[in-house]
Amino acid sequence: MAQLKGYKMNIITSELFEEQLKNILDDLVKIDFKMTKDFKMYLDTLILNIPTKVKKYKQSIYSEEENVKDLEFQDFTIPFLVDTQNNVYTILGIIKK
Repeated sequence: MAQLKGYKMNIITSELFEEQLKNILDDLVKIDFKMTKDFKMYLDTLILNIPTKVKKYKQSIYSEEENVKDLEFQDFTIPFLVDTQNNVYTILGIIKK
């Protein structure tokens, strides 16, 4: 589980997300290394910006809980949990649309 800190918030990635992302990156790198690097850098930027843009994300189609949102990125949906009480955002997974 990875944890990113800053601006009085924490972003945590689940083990499932880490495993799914590794599989996606392994597949992409077989096609194009530079594209894979760009994909990962942009995804990291989107994830780091979740706290400042959390209100723009809709409730997740994968959960009935209001505090689970979906980040759309290219052909992927990244559901994340918003825990406002503890100011923690947990990245739950990355799913190909």
